[in-house]
Amino acid sequence: MGVEERITESLEPRLGTHLKRAEQALMAEKNHVLKPFGLSVPQYSVLYALSMSPLSGAQLARVCCVTPQSMTSLLSTMESKKLVERTPSDVHAQVLIARLTRSGHATFRKANEAALAVEARLSAAFGPDEDKAVRELLQRAVTTLAEGD
Repeated sequence: MGVEERITESLEPRLGTHLKRAEQALMAEKNHVLKPFGLSVPQYSVLYALSMSPLSGAQLARVCCVTPQSMTSLLSTMESKKLVERTPSDVHAQVLIARLTRSGHATFRKANEAALAVEARLSAAFGPDEDKAVRELLQRAVTTLAEGD
């Protein structure tokens, strides 16, 4: 058995391995269905958040779980695609507030249908009780890890 196989075998009993594989599979499938719209998963996440409310880059970074530097790059790219526009905040002129453009709204509506279909397919792999249990178990994992030692 080669070293790669030994490493893979040694990781099999670890819960984190399975969580990471599930996340990677979900992100890969979402990237696949979002590609026709010219979007990555992080860009879709920005459109999703902005469909709820205009937000600053810092707010978007927090809700989209990326660094502020990554969000600056994402917003620049999305602005060049005419999906978002940024204007100075009414409260603080140094802060730019991002909003969806008309094109951004239209792209989001179509991309959201595709993303929701992926999640519906995932949920359909479980019975109703299993779906609820998976959600509860994952939330328990998040809570446990957030608590630390």
